[in-house]
Amino acid sequence: MSSGCVLSDYIEQAMSAADYDKLDDGTFSGAIPPCSGVIAFGPTLVECEHVLRSTLEDWLVLGLKLGHSIPVLSGIDLNAEPARESMDAL
Repeated sequence: MSSGCVLSDYIEQAMSAADYDKLDDGTFSGAIPPCSGVIAFGPTLVECEHVLRSTLEDWLVLGLKLGHSIPVLSGIDLNAEPARESMDAL
């Protein structure tokens, strides 16, 4: 489902790829395998999901700011250079 916002769509696709595990102490861990290093922990599955989403958002902002290569998910490529029109087009 496309929201019309590329970043929101990317986050939803990444979250749908998340893997969760229940740890021995009853807490949860979550990771998004295509997004290397995006992991989170929480006392409940819902809290873990919230922390994972926040971690993903921070990872994306930092990666985009630093010019890191962001994995393409479901055809959504955040690495593409924006198209720029000349001021004469206005």
